[in-house]
Amino acid sequence: MPTKYFEDLTVGETSTFGSREVTREEVIEFATKYDPQPFHIDEEAAKNSVFGALCASGWHTCAMMMSMLVENMSETKLASMGSPGLDKLQWLKPVFPGDTLSLRSTVTEKRESKSRPNIGLVKMQQQVLNQKGEIVADLISNAMIVRKPV
Repeated sequence: MPTKYFEDLTVGETSTFGSREVTREEVIEFATKYDPQPFHIDEEAAKNSVFGALCASGWHTCAMMMSMLVENMSETKLASMGSPGLDKLQWLKPVFPGDTLSLRSTVTEKRESKSRPNIGLVKMQQQVLNQKGEIVADLISNAMIVRKPV
């Protein structure tokens, strides 16, 4: 499969990919280490929370999204050089054990880098979806993508 460069990306281009099942064990393990709030680590406490049940940390949702994104970049051979950050991040719905997540990625903007002529900057809307097609997380990411060699 050929490498996909900055010039190969089109504003408005959308792809949906990934499949990540959320497990109870992973929710608790991640939260215990990184976000030990009761509704992420204790099923009884979670029942009395606004969520009504044990749910994944939003940061865990982002980590699962990143895993799906990197796996897709490897499969599509996207010439990514990383990211300088996010413009927006929203957690819209809780993610529960048993949910299956996927990702919808849309190129929203692109421009050539002024300081690095071999790189283009691309904004993408990343939407994490559950198995019902509901958006559980919505973010705008920035990516540095290699330009085609001359």
